[in-house]
Amino acid sequence: MREVRAWRRMAALVIPMLAVVAACGGEGAATPQPGTGKGTIKVWAHQGQEGEVKALQDAVADFNKSQGDVKAKLQFIPEADYPKTIAVTKPSGLPDVLEFDGTLVSSLVYSYKLAPLQGLVAPATVANQTDSVKAENTYPGDGKLYGVAMFDSGLGMYGNRKLLDAAGVKYPTSLGDDWTADQFQSALAALAAKDSDGKVLDIKENYGGEWPTYGFLPVLYSTGSVVIKDNRAEGNLNSPKVVRAVEQFAGWRKYVDANTDDKAFVNGRVALSWVGHWLYNDYAKALGKDLVVLPLPNFGDGPKSGQGSLSWGISPRTKNAKAAAKFLDFLMSDGPVTAMTDANAAPPGTKTVAAKSKLYKPGGPLELFAQQLQETCGTGAPTTSCVATPRPVSAAYGIISQEFSKAFFSAYNGGDAQAQLDKAARAIDLDFKDNDDYGLR
Repeated sequence: MREVRAWRRMAALVIPMLAVVAACGGEGAATPQPGTGKGTIKVWAHQGQEGEVKALQDAVADFNKSQGDVKAKLQFIPEADYPKTIAVTKPSGLPDVLEFDGTLVSSLVYSYKLAPLQGLVAPATVANQTDSVKAENTYPGDGKLYGVAMFDSGLGMYGNRKLLDAAGVKYPTSLGDDWTADQFQSALAALAAKDSDGKVLDIKENYGGEWPTYGFLPVLYSTGSVVIKDNRAEGNLNSPKVVRAVEQFAGWRKYVDANTDDKAFVNGRVALSWVGHWLYNDYAKALGKDLVVLPLPNFGDGPKSGQGSLSWGISPRTKNAKAAAKFLDFLMSDGPVTAMTDANAAPPGTKTVAAKSKLYKPGGPLELFAQQLQETCGTGAPTTSCVATPRPVSAAYGIISQEFSKAFFSAYNGGDAQAQLDKAARAIDLDFKDNDDYGLR
């Protein structure tokens, strides 16, 4: 069940933004003090999977050995406690450098827990960040960058070539060859006709946490819609195009394997699996040359993909911002990023490492995921020419994620899509109203 834990590890680092906002403790904005660029800095990180922990420990040790001016003191916090620790800690109690989930950027900025990185980290460090991670780590309130990332994430469809061919199903070979939602529906019907129980699709019903938001917001974005516009969900999240897409997706439930053992795809029970990069190694081991990597269905405005993962930032209360920035510059260099992405098989968050990654380089088995991230939609409205879509970069992300997930799966399980999305839109808009639009007007 390592693959399930991999997703839950990502999901566990996201909590309702309201908790983070509420934890600002009345402390106002602060400007990081540059300091001397020497001395000891404190670094917080979550204690996740073993490979990532070792890669980070090695990076800190290598940084400390590489120069004599700055010593980074790394503190791991159990991943189950990490988000709450950030939420309840006042800005003045944060370390110089902290790891955080990219979806938290807006909330952390709003609650004075992150400093803008321009003028701190080296321009070359920022320039080498991929466009997708820069989009996720940019706060829409001021357009400034508040985080840098060692890696990103990718979402798509894995297929079993043998089962697809046996059913006579034609499938995409590239982003420009995507299948429409109707074509995908026809493919499901053709596969089901050749399957003993008619269950031919895995959508990771066995996942929880952030999965519904990460995995299925691309359905909404693929209609050309957005969740919120001008701080309002009404007319966006519940637009006619979104309702139709959610209804169509719900109609595919009869083809979905519940996957309670998380082995539906590797055991050949299903021909298609809607999931992310973290399962590539397991799937490749099980299927070998029969594994194909495909884009998600196009609901009208081009296929879309999820993106985003963990990032790093600097506390606005630090008294040694120069030293903190030196550490981040080192952490984002090729050696540490390569070691980290070798450990977790995630898409590299830097251009230089992505270009030579065995998995994501041109011609690599996950080149499709890299192409999707290169065509990021950023934080603007999706278009037919972009693919990777960050989860809403908003201080209200917690309530957005909660309400979208409830509405989407309520409709999937037989509820009225329009009614469920209307309810979600009202709850999100009320949250914005109650929080004075989080200062964004």
